[in-house]
Order: sequence, then C-alpha cells, then structure tokens
Amino acid sequence: MASSNCDYCSHYVYDDEFDYYTCDVNLDEDEAVKFMQGSFDDCSFYDPYDEYKIVRKQN
Repeated sequence: MASSNCDYCSHYVYDDEFDYYTCDVNLDEDEAVKFMQGSFDDCSFYDPYDEYKIVRKQN
C-alpha cells in the first residue's frame, strides 16, 4: 500500500450540495472510521489526481 494524501487524490471530490470535500469511494466501516479520524495514510484506493493523464494518452 502506498502512502497517500487525500488532498491530491482523484477520488477526493467537492460536494456542492453539502459544501465540503468527501471521498468518492465506497469505504467499508473500518476504512470510513480511519478516514474520518484523519488516519487514512495507507489508502489502497489512492489515485493521484493528474489533469494531464488524458492528454498523454492522445499522443
């Protein structure tokens, strides 16, 4: 498992309706508790946000 920072994860999205950021992955109960406590350092769902990913595939 890689170390992660939710702020730079592509699954960490802003929810306009509730006016805060949330993890867009369906977490199980244990993972959700870790996420809410801020101790979600080794996230197996971590995917770095890369806005140029699509552009590189077009070349």
